[in-house]
Amino acid sequence: MLYKNLFFDLDDTLWAFSLNARDTYEEMYWKYGYDRYFDSFEHYYSLYQRRNLDLWAEYADGKVTKEELNRQRYLYPLEAVGAGDSTLAKAYERDALTMIPTKSKLMPHAREVLEYLSRKYNLYILSNGFKELQSHKMRSSGIDEYFKKVVLSDDIGILKPWPEIFHFALSTTQSELNNSLMIGDSWENDIVGAAGVGMHQVFYNLSGRIDLPFAPTYQITDLKDLFNLL
Repeated sequence: MLYKNLFFDLDDTLWAFSLNARDTYEEMYWKYGYDRYFDSFEHYYSLYQRRNLDLWAEYADGKVTKEELNRQRYLYPLEAVGAGDSTLAKAYERDALTMIPTKSKLMPHAREVLEYLSRKYNLYILSNGFKELQSHKMRSSGIDEYFKKVVLSDDIGILKPWPEIFHFALSTTQSELNNSLMIGDSWENDIVGAAGVGMHQVFYNLSGRIDLPFAPTYQITDLKDLFNLL
């Protein structure tokens, strides 16, 4: 067998982050009466997503803390429409971050694939997500039982794609580089990061991206494609 150890990204690779987050934010939108300030939920969410992407890039570069990332991404949409109420934004943030990890939607075929792979391989999570959220998400969706260890950027303060987190993951799971495989949906974080340390990769290409700077070891468009690879 070529591989013994499979490292999975969590958000939007196994746990359906985009769907679960959107559901949560729409619930919060109505709970907190945000229709007073925004034309629609779509209006609010587009503002949130735009700033959120920028803040995660800044967080990865060490330019903002986790706390500042959360503060800014929830306050920004209100400020953008001239309603910069930091108390309201903080309540929304607290409620949203409590609610999100209770959601249980998974990516298509995630559970059956994990059931199959867990009988043949050592499975690990390697995620940039926050410690207080990721384990809760896995419990809520019932996939925690498939993994021997959860390795998070929070553990060492370094995010994918930096090589240190991949070396840390290999070390803490006592895995060898030459029989380990990274599986994830983020080209920059999962695929570039793994390739940078010489680890084989599976790019879960959800968006049908074709402008890839190099060929990943494997490429899939559905998790069930792993049945044929592994």
